[in-house]
Amino acid sequence: MAMLQVLELGGLGTLLCVGGIVLVLAAALVMIFNRLVVLKNRVDNAWAQIDVQLKRRADLIPNLMESVKGYMKHERGVLEEVTKARTALMQAGSVEEKAKANNALAGTLKTLFAVAENYPQLKASENFKMLQEELAGTENKIAYARTAYNDSVLEYNQTIQVIPYNLFAGMFGHAQKQYFGVTEAERQNVKVQF
Repeated sequence: MAMLQVLELGGLGTLLCVGGIVLVLAAALVMIFNRLVVLKNRVDNAWAQIDVQLKRRADLIPNLMESVKGYMKHERGVLEEVTKARTALMQAGSVEEKAKANNALAGTLKTLFAVAENYPQLKASENFKMLQEELAGTENKIAYARTAYNDSVLEYNQTIQVIPYNLFAGMFGHAQKQYFGVTEAERQNVKVQF
C-alpha cells in the first residue's frame, strides 16, 4: 500500500514537472510573439510617419508650382519633371517604390530651387519664400522620420535574426523589412545647365 502511494505521488510529481515545463515554454512563446508584434508595429508606425510627411510635401508642391509658373515660363521642362515626380510619389505603393519616388522628387525640387536662383523677382516673392521654408521644414521632418524608420527596421531585423526569435519569426509570419534608403546615383549633386 505504501509502495502504491509512492508510485502515485511519483507519477503526480512527474506530471506536475512536465506541466510546469509546458507552462514555461508557452509563456516564453507568448513573450517571443509579443516582442515580434511590438517591433513590427514600431516599424509600421515609423513608416506611417514618413508617409505623412511625404504627403505633406506632395500637397505643398502644387502651391509651389503655381507661385513659380509666372516667373519661370522658359523652364517648362523643370516644372514638368517636378509634376511627374510628385505624381510618381503619390502613386507609389511599397517602401522601395516610395523611396525611389521620394528621391526622384527631392532631386527635381533641388533642380527647381537651383533654377529659381536665376529669377531675382521669384526669390524675392514672399509666397515663394514661405513655400520654400515649409518645404525645407518638411524635408527635415522626412529626414528625421526616415532615420526613425530605419532604426526601427534595424531593431526588428536584428531581433528576427537572433535566437530564439529566429526559430519562431517565420512561423509567426515575420520577415525582414526594407530600409528607406537612397541609391548611389541619387547621392550625387544635382547638375543644372542653362
